[in-house]
Amino acid sequence: MDTDNGFVPRSKYSEDIQHVWHTVTVPLRANTYDILIGPGLLTELGENLKSNLPAPRYLIITDSNVEDYLGADLIKLLGQGGVKVELLSFTAGEESKNMDTVVDLARRMINLGADRQTAILALGGGVVGDVAGFLASIYMRGVPLVQIPTTLLAQVDSSVGGKTGVDLPEGKNFLGTFYQPGRVYADIGVLTTLPHAEIRNGLAEVVKYGMIQSPELFGFLEEKWWDVINLEPHVTAHIVYSSCSIKADVVSADEREGDLRRILNFGHTVGHAVEAAAHYQIPHGEAVSMGMVVVSRISVAKGLMPEGDLERLCRLLDSLHLPKEIPANLSAEELIDLLQHDKKAKSGRPHFVLSRGIGQILITDNVSREELVVAIEASRG
Repeated sequence: MDTDNGFVPRSKYSEDIQHVWHTVTVPLRANTYDILIGPGLLTELGENLKSNLPAPRYLIITDSNVEDYLGADLIKLLGQGGVKVELLSFTAGEESKNMDTVVDLARRMINLGADRQTAILALGGGVVGDVAGFLASIYMRGVPLVQIPTTLLAQVDSSVGGKTGVDLPEGKNFLGTFYQPGRVYADIGVLTTLPHAEIRNGLAEVVKYGMIQSPELFGFLEEKWWDVINLEPHVTAHIVYSSCSIKADVVSADEREGDLRRILNFGHTVGHAVEAAAHYQIPHGEAVSMGMVVVSRISVAKGLMPEGDLERLCRLLDSLHLPKEIPANLSAEELIDLLQHDKKAKSGRPHFVLSRGIGQILITDNVSREELVVAIEASRG
């Protein structure tokens, strides 16, 4: 799975997978759009853009890492498809997800003469998607946006649903918008350039989808875990398609994060506290993995979730090399204090997505401090 940097050509895949592209439609009132999933999508991106999302000008927004290993290749591929494109990049990393970066990119766009018809192509992982999406939503009051996620986490989660945002010193995503893309291109071929840790980061979200809505997906992960972690093409396409389908169903029913969309936060409330307590040195997916275990322990203690389902979750996380235990240096008291300041908390009471069993959830604020302490301490490293 760890490979040399560079675009992975379609020839990597056998003939029977090259043209097996899945489409997930996200039906929204104002802007229904498609998510295209499969290997080799980027090789035909130029023709697809001209046919489905024509614009007089395209502008790639990416970070310095993605620019180095994919930027020149994508510009060449788009050129072969008859699409002229320019590229703007910013320094890779969560620390660049701020208003300074957005303003700098906007000024560079102005200097290039970008207008309201200029389409932004967001090429990268979650940070790029958030920054470029936020920029697209506010530049000249909104320009066309295309998401081209290059990490598993972005393909199964952050590129779908229209949430954009940047961080403030006070917390993550305190400034943001809901802004839907015109299309999402999830080329699973680029995932083979990622390190193992980045794949694990995305797999936590796939497990989440199984836990909240799909016993079938959860069982598939249990059965095919070896192919999952080794990015077998058919298996990878299936888990990305299944994850996007679940999120599309939720987003289409609740575009602006009302009650239903909260189910997507399974494991995230505790996970966000873990990230903050660790000063964001723990990757998002790993923190969510820990969070899923904590809320599942609470669910078992409340008699909501069969203990056997908690055991299945823990075994699957082990198989996928995802952590179950919260680091010993993160105190329960600190985590609970952070939970009370979660931006989705109401009157200082965080809402938790608990489990009634694999594929079934319950949203509640009825979780006591004592229950949290017991579950966190039981999840210690």
